[in-house]
Amino acid sequence: MTTRFQAPAGHDAAAVTRALAEGDCGEVAGDAGRRAQYSADASNYRQVPLCVVFPRERRHVLNAIAVCRRLKVPITARGAGTSTSGQAVGAGVVLDFSRHFNRLVALDPAARTATVEPGIVLDDLQRAAAGHGLLFGADPSTHSRCTLGGMIGNNACGTHSLAWGRTADNVVELEVVTYRGTVVRLGAMTPEEVEAAVLADDDRGRLIGALHRLARANLETLRTELGRFPRQVSGYGLEHLLPEHRFDLAKAFVGSEGTLAVVLSATVRLVTPPPARALVVLGFEDAYAAADAVVPLLEHRPLALEGLDQALTDVITRPETREAVDSLPAGRAWLFAELGGDPEGLPERARALAGAAAGAAGFTGSQVVGDPGRARRLWRIREDGAGLATRRPDGSEAWPGWEDSAVPPARLGSYLRELGPLMERHGLTGALYGHFGEGCLHVRIDFDFATAEGTAVFRAFTTDAARLVAEHGGSLSGEHGDGRARSELLPLMYGPEVMALFAAYKDAWDPDNGLNPGIIVRPVPVDGNLRVSPLRKELPLSTVFAYAADGGDFAKATRRCVGVGKCRDAEPGGAVMCPSYRVTRDEKDSTRGRARLLYEMTQGEVIADGWRSKEVRDVLDLCLSCKGCSVDCPVGVDVATYKSEFLHHHYKGRLRPVSHYTMGWLPALSRWTARLRLRGVVNAVTSSRLAPLVKRVGGIAEQRELPRFAEQTFLAWFREREPGGDGHRGPVMLWVDSFNNHFTPEVLKAGVAVLEAAGFAVRVPDGTQCCGLTWITTGQLGTARRVARRGVAALAPAVRAGVPVVGLEPSCTAALRTDLPELLGGDAEVRAVAAATVTLAELLGGRAADWRPPRIGGTSISQTHCHQHASSGFGADAELLARMGIDNTVLKSGCCGLAGNFGFERAHYEVSVAAGEEVLLPAVRAASVETRVLADGFSCRTQIRQGTGRGGTHLAQLIADALPGSEAV
Repeated sequence: MTTRFQAPAGHDAAAVTRALAEGDCGEVAGDAGRRAQYSADASNYRQVPLCVVFPRERRHVLNAIAVCRRLKVPITARGAGTSTSGQAVGAGVVLDFSRHFNRLVALDPAARTATVEPGIVLDDLQRAAAGHGLLFGADPSTHSRCTLGGMIGNNACGTHSLAWGRTADNVVELEVVTYRGTVVRLGAMTPEEVEAAVLADDDRGRLIGALHRLARANLETLRTELGRFPRQVSGYGLEHLLPEHRFDLAKAFVGSEGTLAVVLSATVRLVTPPPARALVVLGFEDAYAAADAVVPLLEHRPLALEGLDQALTDVITRPETREAVDSLPAGRAWLFAELGGDPEGLPERARALAGAAAGAAGFTGSQVVGDPGRARRLWRIREDGAGLATRRPDGSEAWPGWEDSAVPPARLGSYLRELGPLMERHGLTGALYGHFGEGCLHVRIDFDFATAEGTAVFRAFTTDAARLVAEHGGSLSGEHGDGRARSELLPLMYGPEVMALFAAYKDAWDPDNGLNPGIIVRPVPVDGNLRVSPLRKELPLSTVFAYAADGGDFAKATRRCVGVGKCRDAEPGGAVMCPSYRVTRDEKDSTRGRARLLYEMTQGEVIADGWRSKEVRDVLDLCLSCKGCSVDCPVGVDVATYKSEFLHHHYKGRLRPVSHYTMGWLPALSRWTARLRLRGVVNAVTSSRLAPLVKRVGGIAEQRELPRFAEQTFLAWFREREPGGDGHRGPVMLWVDSFNNHFTPEVLKAGVAVLEAAGFAVRVPDGTQCCGLTWITTGQLGTARRVARRGVAALAPAVRAGVPVVGLEPSCTAALRTDLPELLGGDAEVRAVAAATVTLAELLGGRAADWRPPRIGGTSISQTHCHQHASSGFGADAELLARMGIDNTVLKSGCCGLAGNFGFERAHYEVSVAAGEEVLLPAVRAASVETRVLADGFSCRTQIRQGTGRGGTHLAQLIADALPGSEAV
């Protein structure tokens, strides 16, 4: 039976929060929302903290520790919260260093060292080091958000530890503070330095003396039991206390998982990367054969040697990544070998490595990947493994729990051959991947935590697996640490003498057991405080959206978020997720923070008022509904849909924010404005001295210019005109979206011109239709369903006749393809419309491939609408632009920041503009006059125009303007 551990009795969250707030500890938060956000990390575990502290400077850390010590409250130090073993959650006070205490203190290129605060993100350090031709060697797959403090806590390794070592191998010096407030600077020490410290007889000297005596009394154990192979990360790294290792207290501290002291600063070693790299992909019949091939390949000195099996690649659906997967060598498992060195010698070395692999049993083929773009896409599969592997192709869930075992590389094949049958005996399956070159294996397994029987299987399997890895001379953890997931199992790997040594080491540092108690020594049960537990009964919550991929279960949908934290990437880099987090750098504004709060809402404990929760409402407020997370999150968390669902129930029967009425109902208001011929009157009022009052009453930001109605709607124009072209390719149904119809009909007119020039006979749906998106994003789902059903009914006859539907507004096209099937339950008619809906570029590339678009030439920059990014991508557009001879640069800008109604709302203006100012608006300002600015989205063009004074051009307009006779268009 699973057990639950709570904070020590007598601690009141409000009282602890108040004491910390009064103690000059930085930003302190004890509200239910914050506590819910920090109740989990990337592991299977859940502990609701008393409060969360965000220190801004050194004194805040010292003061917070002093307050906690006085109150006898335990402390858990946290970086990005990407721990898969449960070290970053605790029932006391959580110190989050990532928000403010994250500076680069110094970088010395000559000494090749950097000094950092613990909250600095690895990629931020890497960018600073790269300016000097250097890098930090350890590079876990979470490099875009993990912090150096977290890496030090876990002894993180990553893909290139084969070449540059673990975090412990790259730490020079640490400054730490104990629970009792003693500040100690750690590093290698000579016997003379140890003696001088002991003679000082202060707190620091007494600590160093105790550690030195402990090491001297256990030399044989340290030499024979610890440090046997590089990925032996479980337990404490006490082998670094040996005299031959210079009694290195800094390296011995690394991997202590926050149980000994709190890091104040770290000085780390930097390395020089090779001038060039080459990726060799090797195919094998199965993961066993791939594992057997590892040792001979190590003779070729690869920088990295990573493995993955087909169970991982089978879950990939994103077209561009799927294309990369499908081009891999035949096989059911692969090794990715990266070589580094001079560019002249790399091809020969790559051929030699492939040749060596060819002699291995089960080898199926090899490829040397020369295209950097394809290499990045392949590496992305490996980097996203922790997220990808959490959902199976059939939608079932998989979890960490045995995701980090390691054995000497020569034993990896035999270990895998026994691990597979062990999983089968327990009725379990999993997707394998990992650092095969160092014998470190990651696997996500389909544990059933929702039942007592499934939880018992989890405990039994992990116990048997621990015995198995010990039989193979391995380590329970190869880089993620023991945490709550494996600490209880350490006696199966280490004998009583080693475990007693670990306990003595912990007690020398932290005799009060105030730092991350229950980790490594005196452990909590492996099945204690599970995030998904049969002991908690979820609230009965009915939903409007279908959540088909999650079996109609809203709680299951929200727990797609397993905490890998990719949404905390602060650099766009081609992804959209998560624009609000990149502006605020606050966990509550990340995809993970929102999903966590929604999940806690379904549990009814910390967030107890269900759909009426103000905490959930507030945390969703800055969600732009950009849909980026639905594709950029490795597990497909879709906060935009969750937000719509929540707003629907939250405001049901209650007064809504005024913007929900003014902008949520904009399509209907626009239709009535056109029908009553009030366009001129409305335009006059919104551009007069009354405009500020209109904005204030309508909940619209005063800085925003209101869109002007066109003199004539597109539909009025279209229904008066004579068709053009010969229509030899047959009919196409043009979806007339509300925005372009009423505000920028020239876009739809250009679309007609292009479609007719390409040989299509253009039709439009009867009446005035709408996809319902504005009602969806504002959570008015009853109205949205009625509007959407009318739109589907208007398209259905043409779709049944095989007529494609082409959309020019990306958000509406995406709604037809993805939102409406979920909103309307996915009946056959809705699915048919979704399948028939394409973008202009997709239609021209798929149904008019022989049509020659006008040769335009020149350069352009393009802003991909975030909904297009989420639903279809920019691939078809890029191909079409290339056919027209245009040298286009796709901006790595993410969401434009306007995002429909979001950027017009008064409370969101600053975040909206800040999101645009990250990449998009500066890029437009910097573009030459001759460079075209392409933006298909109405919101994107509006943000560009209002932010730069320069107009954006729709792809249809670009083509139409170059057609013969375009003056008449």
